[in-house]
Amino acid sequence: MRTLAIMTRVLKELVRDKRTLALMFLAPIFILILLNFVFSASQSTNVTVGTVTVSQSLDQELAQTKHVAVKSYSDLAAAKQALKADRVDAIVHQKQHDYSLTYANTDASKTAAVKMAFHNALTAHTLTQFKGKLASTAITLAKMRQQLPNAPLPQQKTTATATPKITNHYVYGDTHTDFFDKILPILMGFFVFFFVFLISGMALLKERTSGTLDRLLATPVKRSEIVFGYMLSYGILAIFQTILIVLVTIWLLGVEVVGKLVDVVLINLLLALVALAFGILVSTFANSEFQMMQFIPVLVIPQVFFSGIIPLDSMAGWVKDISYAIPLKYSGDAATQIITRGVPLTSLGLDIGVLLLFLVCLTRLNIVGLQRYRKV
Repeated sequence: MRTLAIMTRVLKELVRDKRTLALMFLAPIFILILLNFVFSASQSTNVTVGTVTVSQSLDQELAQTKHVAVKSYSDLAAAKQALKADRVDAIVHQKQHDYSLTYANTDASKTAAVKMAFHNALTAHTLTQFKGKLASTAITLAKMRQQLPNAPLPQQKTTATATPKITNHYVYGDTHTDFFDKILPILMGFFVFFFVFLISGMALLKERTSGTLDRLLATPVKRSEIVFGYMLSYGILAIFQTILIVLVTIWLLGVEVVGKLVDVVLINLLLALVALAFGILVSTFANSEFQMMQFIPVLVIPQVFFSGIIPLDSMAGWVKDISYAIPLKYSGDAATQIITRGVPLTSLGLDIGVLLLFLVCLTRLNIVGLQRYRKV
């Protein structure tokens, strides 16, 4: 009977807590719907190949390959400039009968797609040439038989076609670079965001539930001073945490960084400050640590789906538009550009500007949100 009484009391408390019930039942449905939209997108990989002095027939074979676009360049320097500017994913340079392929290799799936497309196009091109030579030989023999019907046919010398030499070059990484290398800059940012968000949100929630925040708000101290005080204190911890995560990720996992390591750290520090402000904001709406944890699958986990880990160009337009409201997308783009292409921080103005905008807006909302707890 006592067990039933306890069960009844707990169930009544849960029924009264409408927010907890909504998060328990609606959050899983929300995540499943997102997963459906994300993973039902086209899984095809579209690539753009730049060609230099490639024969017209091979160029056409490449262009006829599905999901492959071909851009022809007059010289190798122009093609390399396009590769550096991310206008093409690879370069095919023909030198007589040999081929030199240069891959951006920032996405292992695109590198694999280019290799397969080139191999298939080269095979089709070789077969076409062989059929042409065979048809030409047959026509020549037919003419000779007509002119000299009783003469023995000359023995044809079989000339083996030399196998072309294919040389592969990689701008970033090497032949062992895989999909994990592509998503690592994004995963690194996600872990920075997640743990800073969790720690800052839980800490302020504890201050509020213990009554410390109420006593602080009863003093003449301004709300903005409280927010900035919390952000500075936890910001110092976030700095050390971010530096530790970035350095361990890069050095322990052996990630090749083309750009400056300090730029990677600065981008993730800015993301950590955004996570800090976001965690403080969410904690003002949670009534307990349990509710704070329940916000994670609704507000944090979906960010992974739209941060670039799954190729955004394969998604529907309206699903793709969601990514523009995700701070993790901008930090992931910036970190990827620095790590894989060596882009300087000064060339990432858009990503940095959007992250700063997130930081300013969230900080302002935190100041306004504290008004609900001020008694005077």
